[in-house]
Amino acid sequence: MPTYKIAVIGDKDSILGFKTIGVDTFPVTSAQAALDTLKKLVSENYGVIFITEELAQGIPDVINELHKRYLPTVVLIPNSKGSLGIGIEQIRKNVEKAIGADILFRKEG
Repeated sequence: MPTYKIAVIGDKDSILGFKTIGVDTFPVTSAQAALDTLKKLVSENYGVIFITEELAQGIPDVINELHKRYLPTVVLIPNSKGSLGIGIEQIRKNVEKAIGADILFRKEG
């Protein structure tokens, strides 16, 4: 069984803490740099890739395509300035799709 790595893509201030727990960090400042890095990581045996919501907002089509795949799992996280709500909305949609109800906000689908 292959060993998968974990990475985080985002602005330097938002991802610095991940380095202390052994996650590979990739500081970028633009959506294009995030896209280039993401493509590289997808081809390099990363099983989980965290990306800040702000950067993910600039590459929605690629993020949506990756959400359809088994691996890597792409998780949107807030940046150091706070959440845009995009990451939790994606989790809510995935849970609702998987079980047929919104158990996070108690709405039936």
